[in-house]
Amino acid sequence: MTKHSYMTAFINGVLKIVLLFIFLVPFLWMISTSFQTFEETLKVPPTLIPESLQWGNFLQALSSGPFGAYFRNSVIVTFSIMLIQLIIMIPASYAFAKYDFFGKKFLFSCVLIAFMIPGQVTFIPVYLMMADWDLIYTLWPQILPFMTNAFGIFLLRQYIMQIPDELLDAARLDNSSEWKIIWKIVVPMAKPALATIMLFSFVSHWNDYFWPLIMTNTEEVRPLTIGISMLREVEGIANWHIIMAGNVILVVPILLVYIFSAKYILRAFVYSGIK
Repeated sequence: MTKHSYMTAFINGVLKIVLLFIFLVPFLWMISTSFQTFEETLKVPPTLIPESLQWGNFLQALSSGPFGAYFRNSVIVTFSIMLIQLIIMIPASYAFAKYDFFGKKFLFSCVLIAFMIPGQVTFIPVYLMMADWDLIYTLWPQILPFMTNAFGIFLLRQYIMQIPDELLDAARLDNSSEWKIIWKIVVPMAKPALATIMLFSFVSHWNDYFWPLIMTNTEEVRPLTIGISMLREVEGIANWHIIMAGNVILVVPILLVYIFSAKYILRAFVYSGIK
């Protein structure tokens, strides 16, 4: 290796360490604080390793509110959104990728515009609409606005466009219906894109705070993110060990989903390439 190559490798290594430090240290700090005592959270300099693991912090966090209901609501909302998005997103992406119809470019432009508009811009009219429909005290205001996924339609459409038209025409010659083509050919070949979209969707809606904060008024329909944030009010703003224990509880499902899905996503990308 030349001197320039060694320098490039060194710079790359330093940048990787810096990025790892930026992303990993706050996460480790949260875990460390969740196992500390109240006195350890006030020490200066801060305590990095607790003297003893305070498992009671998690029990105290869980007993501070109806966390069983919060967890149930988060599961219902998140997986309902993912299921409805799949049902709508797959046919829409297939139509945009493989069909020519009147207004196609205009409609796809609307999808891109919806992708670029943040939810904070539209929450007032959506809230008023949900209030007019008497849905505010239900889980529906957290589900209905996210039935479609503009980013998912865009990404999946780009992936489906790579599928050869000859393969689909051959299926049609075998008298396969369009629905059979979608679910038997397109969906299996688009697994990498679908897995990526669903993973992003899960993380986004499981961690969502702003929308449930606006759309919920009672504990019966609040998700886990709102329940964790209320630990400040229930336990006091100084009890950071309880607050961080609640945050760890919120993060654990995301880590589990990543651990169990990462190998399938990687396998899909490696083995299901388009021929």
